[in-house]
Amino acid sequence: MVDLKARPYYLNDEDIKWVEDAIAAMTDEEKVGQLFFQLTSSHEEEHLKGLMEKYHLGGCRYNPAPGAAIAEQNRKLQKYAKVPVFIACNTEAGGDGACADGTLIGSGVKIGATDNDKYAFELGRMANEEGAAIGCNMAFAPVCDIAYNWENTEIIGRAFGNDPQRVARMSVEYLKGAHTIPGFACAAKHFPGNGLDFRDAHISNNINDFDVETWDATYGHVYKSLIENDLDAIMGGHIMMPSYAKALNPELKDEDMMPATLSPEIMTTLLRDKLGFNGMVVTDASHMVAMTNRMKRSEMLPLSINAGCDMFLFFNDPDEDFATMLGAYKNGVISEERMTEALTRILGLKARMGLHKKAKEELVSSPEEVQATLRKPEYMDMQKAISKDAITLVKYKDEDVLPVTPERYKRIMIVHVKGAGGAMGELMKAMGYGGGNPAEELKKKLCDKGFDAFIYESPLDIMKKQMAAGEKPNINLYFAGKNAIADFVKDMDLVITLCDVSSGRPSFGMSKGGGEIPWYVFEVPVVVVGCGQPTMLADVPMARTYINTYDSKDSTLDALVDKILEGKEAFTAIDPIDSFCGLFDTRL
Repeated sequence: MVDLKARPYYLNDEDIKWVEDAIAAMTDEEKVGQLFFQLTSSHEEEHLKGLMEKYHLGGCRYNPAPGAAIAEQNRKLQKYAKVPVFIACNTEAGGDGACADGTLIGSGVKIGATDNDKYAFELGRMANEEGAAIGCNMAFAPVCDIAYNWENTEIIGRAFGNDPQRVARMSVEYLKGAHTIPGFACAAKHFPGNGLDFRDAHISNNINDFDVETWDATYGHVYKSLIENDLDAIMGGHIMMPSYAKALNPELKDEDMMPATLSPEIMTTLLRDKLGFNGMVVTDASHMVAMTNRMKRSEMLPLSINAGCDMFLFFNDPDEDFATMLGAYKNGVISEERMTEALTRILGLKARMGLHKKAKEELVSSPEEVQATLRKPEYMDMQKAISKDAITLVKYKDEDVLPVTPERYKRIMIVHVKGAGGAMGELMKAMGYGGGNPAEELKKKLCDKGFDAFIYESPLDIMKKQMAAGEKPNINLYFAGKNAIADFVKDMDLVITLCDVSSGRPSFGMSKGGGEIPWYVFEVPVVVVGCGQPTMLADVPMARTYINTYDSKDSTLDALVDKILEGKEAFTAIDPIDSFCGLFDTRL
């Protein structure tokens, strides 16, 4: 069962009595409700009241909104909660994961590039100070996956890199930073470890196929380090571990292999018995295909609890899922012993956080405190410092290109390469979550430094303009628009190819002889910059000078311009992953 006097709870007898009394006083419906984390869909009071009074939720997540709106939502959630509710934020890269006006401090891969553990600590502290100010009390962070597979777009920019020792150190430092905030908890993710499979668990299976010895030395080392530093909770990933699961259960058949969130071998035998984790476990989101494709949903819900998860992340249909879990409890599919164990961990963590000792009005800061906390100058200064130290000169074959100064390269063409996008990406941009135009920002910053910078216009862009003006597009621009090399390069001294791709692969215009793809690296100096996902060398292997900035925030672009002006010696960061992507041609 659960030892509430041991880590990570350290409860006294009075707190343990509250846990036991609270569980004893619960109805069946209230017990089942504590097992669920739900995503709120409205800030309206009646909606939030209904969630808490009808479903008795143990935890909540929410969609992006300004801090003041999230704080008001969180006040209402706690107001109607019989037992104080976990309110979680995705502060894995900064307070912007808690609210729209929070501060992006730096992604995991960006902080990994600095090789500075202090930055990981400050990320955990600063990001969650903003989260706590708006009434959140739990971070779904740190991301302690290991980026072994460059094609894994799910975590390549979120993990601290591909070195398990660095991932362990920085994950622990994040946790320590978050723990400077009284009553704040962390749920590290995604156990047993993402980063080996190239597939995204949101839309497909995901496999961690390390054998026992290798996993213990890598992912196991990361989680053991966190557990020994009082990790509060773990988010279980929908990740299969065939080698390890079979080692723990030799009778397990291939067709019976389950993702960790449905696997007692992984969630109980490995996590509880072998690693000794005594804290709370929540599943990753239950709509992800790596979880939903194994069985009927009605079977999946109780199996996740029986496998060893204590909380289930997100209803599909609230009434249907709640009835399914309630029925499983009443029918004995979820035993009384297992229910009590899960509730003890959930309420034990709430007691460790001191939620039961606070008046409802004390669980969320005042509007004045919210505004005073968000985007403090020290947070913005930290963002700038990390940007300065993180920018990575990955490849430098033309060793006379740097420094880039107006005296050497007055006329600079900026080629803006965007990601493939997709329907969701277009929707987010339409809703105002797409950010600005980094090519335009870079152009302005270069011009301010004395360069004559301009943005390349592709043949496809020209044809789009022609169609928008009601003209017939000149198709020859695409199929036969080649020019003499001398004509192509005569108006530029240097090219910066800005790969603005947050996930997936870049989308090139593919025009014959156009400028989107830098085929011309031996005709004119070219500097390729990855300002999002750090694996663009796989798509632009001909780049002879390649830099990763990891994002395109204003402070990051300032640091980029300063460094290329200073020269090679200004770049001190390490490559936190294999930015050459394990490919032969990227190193040529």
